[in-house]
Amino acid sequence: MTGGKSGGKGSGAKSSAQSRSSKAGLAFPVGRVHRLLRKGNYAQRVGAGAPVYLAAVLEYLAAEILELAGNA
Repeated sequence: MTGGKSGGKGSGAKSSAQSRSSKAGLAFPVGRVHRLLRKGNYAQRVGAGAPVYLAAVLEYLAAEILELAGNA
């Protein structure tokens, strides 16, 4: 295949790295939650969506607690 476009993932411009937290629009660290879920022997395997969901729940609970603490 000489002279033609080379296909595949590496043919375009290099995109900057984006964290899973920023992809999900969260402030809590999804990667750290995933690591702790794997390390803590909670299950044999941890899916890709589980740490995102857990980080979102933790962020929501923290925001609610901080809001209640601010009103006191």
